[in-house]
Amino acid sequence: MSSPCQECGACCAYSAEWPRFSIEDDAEIALIPAAYVDDPAGRMRCEGDRCSALDGEVGRAVRCRVYAVRPEVCRTCEPGDPECDMARRRYGMAPV
Repeated sequence: MSSPCQECGACCAYSAEWPRFSIEDDAEIALIPAAYVDDPAGRMRCEGDRCSALDGEVGRAVRCRVYAVRPEVCRTCEPGDPECDMARRRYGMAPV
């Protein structure tokens, strides 16, 4: 069974400010491929509001290219929580 996140991805394309590092130490950030890290800003690199590690089409089928080493902010966003619902509304999707 697939996760509702793999059919959505709205949280990963909500804001360039959202995928910010918070409690990660340098060793944890070093595990994320450098192409996806925006060091000066202390966050994941984004293309517009979309995290560069997001692969696929928001609202249809997506996956995270760095899922195993994703930042804490990505780990704490859960299907149906307030942040998820806020991101889904931005894309015209119903809450989970």
